[in-house]
Amino acid sequence: MTSQPPAPNLEYFLELRVTIGPTLVLGAGSFGVRRTVAITGGSFSGAISGRVLPGGADWQFLESDGTTFLEAQYVIETEDGVRIEVRNQGVRHGPQSVMARLAAGEPVSPAEYYFRTTPRFFPPAGKYDWLKRAVFVAVAERYADLVCIRIWQVL
Repeated sequence: MTSQPPAPNLEYFLELRVTIGPTLVLGAGSFGVRRTVAITGGSFSGAISGRVLPGGADWQFLESDGTTFLEAQYVIETEDGVRIEVRNQGVRHGPQSVMARLAAGEPVSPAEYYFRTTPRFFPPAGKYDWLKRAVFVAVAERYADLVCIRIWQVL
């Protein structure tokens, strides 16, 4: 007889507040409309704190039903000066009317749509090396010029 492993627990890790530029539509592709959104900066706080460096981007595929598949890649810098690459994949969807309001930059309650991501951290060797050996999940909120991402570590 084999025993079941315990269900995972979540421990709050941090909140990212990522500032973004306008959406650039790249055109239709085999997986939907291709888009990219420039990451212009931001901040994060929680178990570690610091700033989001400008220069990253969020690459997206928008399907005909309004579902958006996202893959963001950017760099965060901790308060002690360590730069950590972040790769964050996710999915966002909701009723068509809600997604249209979100795309127009209107305020939309995050309870009206689904936006979940799985961030991975790629630190240099040293103090933050443990980040690459952990699994994280996140809930995100999209605003006109900001994405707020609350991240939990899976224990």
